[in-house]
Amino acid sequence: MKQYCSFLALAVALSTGDVLAQEWGHLKGKIVVNGAVPKLAPLVKEGANVKDANVCAVKDLPDDSLVVGENGELANCFVYLYMRRGTPEIHPDLKKPAEPAVKLDNLQCRFLPHAGIVRTDQVLNTINSDACGHNVHTFPLKNNAHNLLISANDNKGVNLEFSQGELLPMQIKCDIHPWMTAYWMVVDHPYATVTDSEGNFLIENMPAGKHTIRIWHERVGYIERSLDVEIKGGEASDLGTTKVDADKLAG
Repeated sequence: MKQYCSFLALAVALSTGDVLAQEWGHLKGKIVVNGAVPKLAPLVKEGANVKDANVCAVKDLPDDSLVVGENGELANCFVYLYMRRGTPEIHPDLKKPAEPAVKLDNLQCRFLPHAGIVRTDQVLNTINSDACGHNVHTFPLKNNAHNLLISANDNKGVNLEFSQGELLPMQIKCDIHPWMTAYWMVVDHPYATVTDSEGNFLIENMPAGKHTIRIWHERVGYIERSLDVEIKGGEASDLGTTKVDADKLAG
C-alpha cells in the first residue's frame, strides 16, 4: 500500500509538471529589409570640427539608427507584448530580472547599446567611458524624464529608474553632443526583446494563448502595431520572416 501511494504521488507530480510545461511557449521570428538598403553618411566624420573633437572625431561615427546585415537582416527592432490594460501572467523563472541593472555606456560619443530593454524592477545604469562629459536625457511618454550630467570617465554612472511600462520605445539623447541618440523600451513584464545583428528575435516562456505583439523601429515607427499571435504551450511559435520595405527606412 505504501509503495502504491508513493507511485501515485509521483505520477501526480509528473502529470502536474507536464501540465505546467504546456502553459508556456516561445515566440521567434526574423526581420529583414526588402530592397536596396539606403547608405547613411557618418554622423560625425573623422577630424570634424565638433565639440570634444579629440574624443568624438577620432574616427567616423556610424549612424546607428540603421544597422543592416549583408543579407538585409534588420537589427534593433523592438518586439514586445502589448496589453491595453493590466499585466500578463509571468513565468516563475521570469518574475524577477536576471540582473538588477542593465548598462548603457557613453562610448566614443555614442550610446551603446543603441537599443535595449529595461524593466520597471531594474535600473538603467548609465556610465561614461569617454574622456569628456556627457548628459543623458530621456524622453518617455509615461515616466518622469531624466536629464543628468555624467562626468568624464565615470564608470559608476547614474541609475535611472522607471515606474511604469511605456507604450513604445523612448528616445535618449545627449544634449551636449546632439548626434548621440538611443532608443530603449521600458516594460513591466519580461516579454520584450530587440532583434540581433542577424535580424532574429526570441521571446521565451510567454503564457500560452492569444496575444498582441508590436514591432517597432526608430526609422519606421510601427512595423506591426497590433499583430495577433497564438502561443502554444511547450512549443516555439514561429512568426517567420517579416519584411520591411527599404524605402520606409530612407527617411
